Amino acid sequence: MTTITLPVKPASPGRSEAIIDRLHGLHPKLIDLSLGRIQRLLGEMGHPEKRLPPVIHVAGTNGKGSTCAFLRAIGEAAGKKVHVYTSPHLVRFHERIRLAGMLVSEPMLAEALEEAERINAGKPITVFEITTAVAFELFARVPADMLVLEVGLGGLFDTSNVVEEPAVAAIASISIDHVDFLGDKLAGIAREKAGIIKPRRPVVTGLQNPEAMAVIEARAGEIAAPLAARDRQWTMTPLGNGAWRYEDAKGALTLPKLGLLGPHQGDNAGIAIAAMRAWNPDWLTDEAIIQGVGAATWPARMQRLKGPLTGLLPDGWELWLDGGHNAGGGLAIASQLEQWKDKPLHLVVGMKKGKASGDFLRPIMAHLRPGDTMQAVAEPGQHLAMPVEDIVEASGGIATPGPHVEDALRRLGAAGGQPARVLICGSLYLAGEVLKMDEDLV
Repeated sequence: MTTITLPVKPASPGRSEAIIDRLHGLHPKLIDLSLGRIQRLLGEMGHPEKRLPPVIHVAGTNGKGSTCAFLRAIGEAAGKKVHVYTSPHLVRFHERIRLAGMLVSEPMLAEALEEAERINAGKPITVFEITTAVAFELFARVPADMLVLEVGLGGLFDTSNVVEEPAVAAIASISIDHVDFLGDKLAGIAREKAGIIKPRRPVVTGLQNPEAMAVIEARAGEIAAPLAARDRQWTMTPLGNGAWRYEDAKGALTLPKLGLLGPHQGDNAGIAIAAMRAWNPDWLTDEAIIQGVGAATWPARMQRLKGPLTGLLPDGWELWLDGGHNAGGGLAIASQLEQWKDKPLHLVVGMKKGKASGDFLRPIMAHLRPGDTMQAVAEPGQHLAMPVEDIVEASGGIATPGPHVEDALRRLGAAGGQPARVLICGSLYLAGEVLKMDEDLV
């Protein structure tokens, strides 16, 4: 096999990264769910959150990032300028803020961060709160036709929830995650997510556990928010070969193929379509919807890698990356594995400390067949990486130590064999490290 040397990217933090590092010292906690601090800062900044283009606010445990990708793609297919706010980033902080279609530039971000730091004047505030305020200021400055706003964590007390009158609230699949902040009861987590629903503003949701659906429905009813739920007000039906049929009171659409891979993406695409139709701007067309959902891209969501890492594997092998990391993410990955039975499967799994690794791995391991393998990894730069031995234990001893991605891939390459698929999964932080190695950030 040809010797492959992976790229080594030297640490070269820019001005923005240095400012963000400094901002970490303003609050003892990374996460402290509250709206008081950001409301105070936004007021001192002249309330940029009140000068935004129409907002589609997106919450959920799994699928909210993909839903944002579909929303952005629909708007751009219609020829419109779309702001996007998402988290976390995978490689660079700038990924979180997309201004009218382009990632925020380093000079613009650094200048806005410094201005917010000056206005805040050393008062206690979390990094996510102050950087969200910066994003709102940039979104208010740069003209656009819509803003796709992703919740950071939860919903009710999430920093993004200072937006009082979104065009639409969209809630993707809800499951157990972030129990330290949201609790371990599905109904309680659903109440947090449903906190983004606003009086008399449309709310859209996809498939939900009945317990979560009851909470969403009750909240919408309490504040007269029109609810559009899958299999009630809208449907999404698979047609085979990646095609789907969407239908609601406005009519039916045949979607030839979605831009994001996996049966679970039908739900996220449907939420995006239903949200756009609930908002119903005069520029929205069926053609834009169809073209948009087919063109959507999102890093580390069943993303096929084609960079240097593939050189570690034999010819004809496929390398995939997915950031799913909780029970719902495990189920989503499992639904795709159900479609992947034509080739052997090799898993490379790395997770974050504190995650319910067994709940994530269980549905995935159910699809392993004789000859398939699983290796556990933890990258040196991976944030709060779960120890390799803990992943091995959670797998019931099925996984073997990598212990790093490069080691795992080289081992598979040396073993050779018939063409196979390799899936790296388990953590968005791992995904970021992999994309740095592969130089393949979309």
